[in-house]
Amino acid sequence: MRKKIALFVTAVMMSLAAHAQFESGKMYVGTSLSGFDLSYRGLTGGHIGIQGKVGYLLADNVMLTAQTAYEKYKDVPYTLSAAAGARYYIQQNGIYLGASTIIKHGDSYDDFLPSIQVGYAFFVNRMLTIEPEIYYEQSFKNHSDYSQIGLRIGLGIYLFKETLKSFKR
Repeated sequence: MRKKIALFVTAVMMSLAAHAQFESGKMYVGTSLSGFDLSYRGLTGGHIGIQGKVGYLLADNVMLTAQTAYEKYKDVPYTLSAAAGARYYIQQNGIYLGASTIIKHGDSYDDFLPSIQVGYAFFVNRMLTIEPEIYYEQSFKNHSDYSQIGLRIGLGIYLFKETLKSFKR
């Protein structure tokens, strides 16, 4: 019986602690890697990418994001991209749904891609997260060749209001 009570108390404490993670006013800084043959695109045989992302929690569980990326494909020398989007965190448990619009530019390649993501923000400590994410990017240039689905692994830092104030001093 004591084990059940201890388990219940632990679960309640974890849910209360998780509630504060995605509150409005926080800043987010993250980076992620994609590719390593964990993605599929019609033309490519190999792909690696690095992304940088910043965000602001506009309201509880709602984050606005901006992202830049560099990607190297086997069939395209490189692509640079910029994106704007949003994330919605489901019930403070770390699972999120995201959507963004991406503009990609390469050597002889320009494209506009709406994207959707599903991911999980696993908190290592109060501020640092490991974020696996499944994404889909829909190409308007050529659906069968340039649309892409894949897995991205990232690190994120959630900056509290108190942390931001201490940086200003």
